[in-house]
Amino acid sequence: MASASTTPPDRTGGLRLPVTAPSAEGEVVELCREMLRFESVNRGNGDGNERPIAEYVAAKLAEVGLEPTLLESAPGRTSVVTRVEGADPSRAPLLVHGHLDVVPADASEWRLPPFAGEEADGCLWGRGAVDMKDMDAMTLAVIRDIVRTGRRPPRDLVVAFVADEEAGGVLGARWLVENHPDLFADCSEAISEVGGFSYTVSDDLRLYLIETAEKGIAWMKLTAAGRAGHGSMISDDNAVTALCEAVARLGRHTFPLVMTPTVRVFLNSLGEALGIEFDLDDLEATVAKLGPIARMIGATLRNTANPTQLEAGHKVNVIPGEATAYVDGRYLPGQEEEFIRQLDEILGPDIRREWVVHDQALETSFDGALVEAMAASLRAEDPIARAVPYMLSGGTDAKSFSRLGIRCFGFSPLLLPPDLDFSGMFHGVDERVPLDSLRFGVRVLDRFLHAC
Repeated sequence: MASASTTPPDRTGGLRLPVTAPSAEGEVVELCREMLRFESVNRGNGDGNERPIAEYVAAKLAEVGLEPTLLESAPGRTSVVTRVEGADPSRAPLLVHGHLDVVPADASEWRLPPFAGEEADGCLWGRGAVDMKDMDAMTLAVIRDIVRTGRRPPRDLVVAFVADEEAGGVLGARWLVENHPDLFADCSEAISEVGGFSYTVSDDLRLYLIETAEKGIAWMKLTAAGRAGHGSMISDDNAVTALCEAVARLGRHTFPLVMTPTVRVFLNSLGEALGIEFDLDDLEATVAKLGPIARMIGATLRNTANPTQLEAGHKVNVIPGEATAYVDGRYLPGQEEEFIRQLDEILGPDIRREWVVHDQALETSFDGALVEAMAASLRAEDPIARAVPYMLSGGTDAKSFSRLGIRCFGFSPLLLPPDLDFSGMFHGVDERVPLDSLRFGVRVLDRFLHAC
């Protein structure tokens, strides 16, 4: 039975800490370092434990006089939610959310230990440094500073640090939306991860990519059935062979290009910034010139399906009666039905397909007061900043919160070195975030939360 625990004890005796406490910019690096040291690994299939880091976050919030609530969807699968009172209670609150879980990391592949939060080359290294304990730390630092200095944002802020995002959010954001919608129901807009990072065009222009869209998730299990038998016999009904042929067809298939509104605006903005006109007949060649972000942007030009796991048999001389594969499918906004049709055509009638995680694609327009506040906050800290919309090739907890009618954006502001392979950090080895990027992000986020 899921439960909601009591809030952590008030360690300040009900009083806010003095203004002489460390500023948000002064403490964000240490907060991020401490969060990276929690091994809040999500291995999928319910295997995770965010409780220790959730308790840490809740204690940091309670320390400045807030009243965070810990909520568990299952033992150890813990989320934290709190509310900061704004100046105008008649306005709909802004939701600021981040996830506490991270994907696994093999320490043997890393230059520095993935759960030590070590500093090198001007960066903090560790699993979650960009996905997304950097934004968690920036949010925590800014919220703590707002409360202990007695400042009020223009409207209420609902702040959520959630579990299980790396496995689709079933035990995190989705569970919260389904079981505690009252905590978020009055929110009109939200910000979270994978947006607001810089792409340097020239010495006098940096684009900051704001996520306004993300592809749908279609993680699937494929099963082929055949006739079991002895491995020494001739077999014309081999499940492994049938599955491998289908998986190879799918893995090698190139889905057609589809131009969504968000991608069109992004490419037009980029073309204007670069002084070039994109050739719609050869988009891939043009996108390939974008450097480190090419992989991320390229994946938003079409639906994708990447085989990731194969399972079959239990002994080398036994032909199994069944073989299975897992595929990470992603589809563009408005493409769900067409994507499913394409899948079934490629796989053929003899392959059984089941959804492991199936969630919606999202897209919103790049306009309104919130977008203007993002752009203005970036320009205030970086005079050559220009905010542009883009689509995320992956997925976030925005999929769950949008079900409550909340308009969701990716806005985790970071000024990045031009040569940093930012997109390669996500789920990659040697994940790290520059210290100066964290400090920049805190300054922008503070401005934004007082302007939105």
